[in-house]
Amino acid sequence: MPAHEIDYEIKGQELQFVEIELDPGESAVAEAGAMVWKDASIEMTTVFGDGSANQGGGFMGALLGAGKRLVTGESLFTTVFTHTGSGKARVAFGAPTPGNILPLDLTRYGGRLICQKDSFLAAAKGVSIGIHFQKRILTGLFGGEGFIMQKLEGDGMVFVQMGGALIERELAPGEELHVDTGCVAAFTSSVDFDLISAGGIKSSLFGGEGLFFARLRGPGHVWIQSLPFSRLAGRMLAAAGSRGGPNRGEGSALGSLGDLISGN
Repeated sequence: MPAHEIDYEIKGQELQFVEIELDPGESAVAEAGAMVWKDASIEMTTVFGDGSANQGGGFMGALLGAGKRLVTGESLFTTVFTHTGSGKARVAFGAPTPGNILPLDLTRYGGRLICQKDSFLAAAKGVSIGIHFQKRILTGLFGGEGFIMQKLEGDGMVFVQMGGALIERELAPGEELHVDTGCVAAFTSSVDFDLISAGGIKSSLFGGEGLFFARLRGPGHVWIQSLPFSRLAGRMLAAAGSRGGPNRGEGSALGSLGDLISGN
C-alpha cells in the first residue's frame, strides 16, 4: 500500500522542527514524545511498532514491529496523527538535539535508507521502520554505534534528525570514505559499510579517534553528521566529572592532579 502523500515545512536553525500538513484522512507517524503542537482536528493514536501498512500479521505483526524498535533502543510505541476533519491541518514535530532535520523522499533512493539507530523522527504513514544488522564479524564485534542501525523502507517522505552540521557525499563506484563510526548518519543501501583499523597501536591508544573507522564504499549517497548525540553526551559527562558533580579543576594546569589536591 503506498505511503500517504504529505506536505511539510522545516523551521528553525540549530533546534529545528518540522510542520507537516495533512489533507482529510491523511496520517503521519512519529516517535513517541516528538510532537510540539497540532491542530484540534488531528487525532492521536498510540500503536505498537511503526504503524505501517507493511507491518501486517495482526497482533503478532505489531509485536514483532515493536520488538525491532526495542532492539534499536527506541520506544515500543509510535504515535499516528490522522486528520479527521475538513480542509488542511498541521502537526509539528521537534528534534531533541541541536542539528538538522533532513526530509528524504524514499522513492529517490531506491525505497530504502540505512540510518543511525536514533535518527528517525517522523514519516508519512506507510513507511516501514525496521532494523539493519551489519553482517561482517569484525563490524559486529567492534562496530559500536554502527552495528545496529535503522532501516527505513517505503515510497513516502521520512524526516531524520542529525546532530551538528550535515555533510552529504555522492560516492562513485569503488570510491571510499573513512568516517568516525558515530558520525555516519545515513547511507543508501547500495553503499558497502565495513570497519578498518584507525592505524597503529600508538594512534589507537593516543589518537583519540577510536580503534576503527567506518569505511563507506560507493556507489551511493552518504550523509555525515558532525556532532552525534553520543559524542555530545560524552563531553557533557566528562565536563561534569567522574562522580557527576561539578569539576572544579577544569581549565587548571594541574587537571586531575588538581582534583586530588583539592579533594575532588
